[in-house]
Amino acid sequence: MQLLSQLKIGQNAIITAIEADEYLFHRLSALGFRVGKPLSIIRRANFNGPLHVRLGTTDVILRDAEATRIRINAEI
Repeated sequence: MQLLSQLKIGQNAIITAIEADEYLFHRLSALGFRVGKPLSIIRRANFNGPLHVRLGTTDVILRDAEATRIRINAEI
């Protein structure tokens, strides 16, 4: 298991856990981040900038600090 912030561009993964306080958990859930949902990294900004994440047909820009709260299981 690894963190979403460690996923490489173009690699697919499945969310296994979201470890955040209640406010952030509900915010991420409203954006579509749920356990069991597949995702991939489309783009990564320089210097630990935001990540462009694709959840199905939805694209979300996520800060690196928030991405470290999401645990994933990367697909090979």
